[in-house]
Amino acid sequence: MEYNIILFSLCFHVYRSSLFGFKKSDVNFYIEKMLKEFDDRLREKDNEIASLKAQIKEISEKYEEYARNADKITEDRAKIAEVLIKAQEQAEMMLEEARKQAIDEKRKLDELIEKEKEKLVDIKEELRFLKGEVINTLKKYEAQLTDIMNEVQEYDAG
Repeated sequence: MEYNIILFSLCFHVYRSSLFGFKKSDVNFYIEKMLKEFDDRLREKDNEIASLKAQIKEISEKYEEYARNADKITEDRAKIAEVLIKAQEQAEMMLEEARKQAIDEKRKLDELIEKEKEKLVDIKEELRFLKGEVINTLKKYEAQLTDIMNEVQEYDAG
């Protein structure tokens, strides 16, 4: 509106100083036309400014939403990384515990195998001894049977 007044006074000043051959109605028409064009342009610029402000507001809202989402994603990534690190640490602890248990079990089995080997050696030794005893006993019975058989033969013969 302020521009209208400035333009009007400028045209009015031009009208007074250049009256040569111009009609007042033509000058008024020209001034009104210029004012209308200026008002139209001003309205267009105001509309454009309003549209740009709306776009800026929309873009700002989207930016804020994206910023919130980015913050949430960053938090989620941090949580996931923390969980993965804890899981990896726990897995390593479980593996270490399993290794210790396996070593302990192997040691126990080795001790058991050694004891069983000793028992086996003792059993083999006892079997050799028993085998000798059985052989001696059988030889003794054989000798006794031979003596009995000889006595039976002497009895039958005699």
